[in-house]
Amino acid sequence: MDAVLLSASVPANKGERVLELGCGVGTAILCLGTRVEGVDLTGVERDAAFAALARRNGGARLEVVETDLTDMPLHLRQRQFDHVLANPPYYDRGASVASDDPAREAAHGAETSLEKWVRIAAKRLAPKGMAHFIHRVESLPDIIRALPHEMGSIEVLPLTARATRAPERIILRARKNGRGAFRLHPPLILHQGDSHQQDGDSYVPAISAVLRDGAALQF
Repeated sequence: MDAVLLSASVPANKGERVLELGCGVGTAILCLGTRVEGVDLTGVERDAAFAALARRNGGARLEVVETDLTDMPLHLRQRQFDHVLANPPYYDRGASVASDDPAREAAHGAETSLEKWVRIAAKRLAPKGMAHFIHRVESLPDIIRALPHEMGSIEVLPLTARATRAPERIILRARKNGRGAFRLHPPLILHQGDSHQQDGDSYVPAISAVLRDGAALQF
């Protein structure tokens, strides 16, 4: 779900170039490509199995570069993008218990620091390009601290499961050479009601539209 929400929050337009760092099987970037026609899509993924699935899922729409984001090939380092999005692993492998599931461990356990994810994303941006991240709310100070000085117009959207709960995730975006003031938006509530009452989903209409209809997430 995080990948879909991140994708929905990217205000891309036809003809723009989009890069996803750690694209996995292509969920986020292909959702974006479905919502916005005519965008140029590139994904970076170091896991060979995930990269193969992303190529299969994306076909001709998606260029997948199988590499570690810290060791991109020259042809990719020479390119600039209008949007760079990333859903970095949430947990430091050196400070958490490894999962028995290799796929889950790859998704949630980080070998590359969050700071490097942020700085590499910013480096790949064209002037006025935007970086987009989804992460744990407690990582917000680390993300902001890692942003290079040329990144501005920072906006943060907290995500909370229900109105009675504290936010657990944030979506952050920042613009290269942006000069806008920092904006902390009201939390986006995902579910209706204070608790799960019955079978079936309880998403608020805006989230249901994102998940079911491929709608954009405006903020």
